Amino acid sequence: MESFIHLRKGTTPRRLHADLDGLKDDELGRGGFTGRTANMYRRNDPTAYRTSGPLRPIDVLSSELKPSDASDAYGGPLLMFSNADCQVLLSRRSEPMPFFVRYVDGDLLCFVHSGTGLLETEFGPLRYREGDWLYVPKACTWRQVPDPQGEGNSNSTLLMIQATDEFRVPPPGYMGRHFPFDPSQAVIPEPAPSDSDPRPAGRDDYEVRLVHEGGPTTLFYEHNPLDVEGWRGDNFPFTFNIADYNVVTSDSVHLPPTVHLFMQATGVYVMNFLPKRAESVAGTERTPWYHRNVDYDEIAFFHGGSLYGIPMPPGLISHAPQGVHHGAPEKARERARRKFDDYSHVDWSVIAIDTRRRLTPSAEVLANDLGQHS
Repeated sequence: MESFIHLRKGTTPRRLHADLDGLKDDELGRGGFTGRTANMYRRNDPTAYRTSGPLRPIDVLSSELKPSDASDAYGGPLLMFSNADCQVLLSRRSEPMPFFVRYVDGDLLCFVHSGTGLLETEFGPLRYREGDWLYVPKACTWRQVPDPQGEGNSNSTLLMIQATDEFRVPPPGYMGRHFPFDPSQAVIPEPAPSDSDPRPAGRDDYEVRLVHEGGPTTLFYEHNPLDVEGWRGDNFPFTFNIADYNVVTSDSVHLPPTVHLFMQATGVYVMNFLPKRAESVAGTERTPWYHRNVDYDEIAFFHGGSLYGIPMPPGLISHAPQGVHHGAPEKARERARRKFDDYSHVDWSVIAIDTRRRLTPSAEVLANDLGQHS
């Protein structure tokens, strides 16, 4: 259990995550950085290992993955990771859906990595753009229509998270309900029955594809299912752009990932790591400390930007299983210390997903692993 007594043994810095004097800062913590912790100060980089067996970090470039919706209008997203609480998928739709879809096993939360377009929903149309979060309630009927991007390319790349339970805004903390996520900045659709006709030539019915375990199931309607004239209540789709996210910062310590929580469901936590002012107090470690987040698997999706002059590869997906050390390599940390006076801001955009249950990588992800810990 938590205790007011925190012990110090051996050589430790006075400040947390600062003034390491050559030691390596390694945190062994419970509850995803909110429970009991032990900060250990090591001589060597704890991520300097190779692995044998299923519990190993995985790094894959999303551009190397091939969702079927990238080349086939009737295709769908690619499953990347899954457990009993969620599925993490990748969509790269290149053509408008010639059908409608309902995800009936849980709520859907999608991040727009690239592209623009329209999400036609029962509640009304929602425009989307790069950096948007798209929230779609469980069993809501919708259809995606990507915008043409020029030269025949209309791809919209989406990171998709389907949760078995409801996605909810986290409970407000000491700063109140508008920090870091201000719900008043969400864009909510106005009802507008759809006049679009996605039916291929020769079809006289409208296809609604139900995505579910053991499925899919298909419903056929004689009318366009997006025929809602009005709605009321507190269960509806919306978009929210990361540009409207209120980033919480500190000058004297690198804050834990939980500070950047965006939405959560049972066993699933979604965070935004966005451009911010860098820690400015001399000696403060600006790079996330080594850890093995023993109660959660972690996925990081690199949207873009750089870390103290080091470009972050857009679309890189990194999976760190719980109990296995991960963190920036020591060379990157040393460079950040040398460049302390050269950078006043962190220019990164990373989407993070933590899951209480272990995630199982799909065969496609394993086949495209960059093998950095093999």
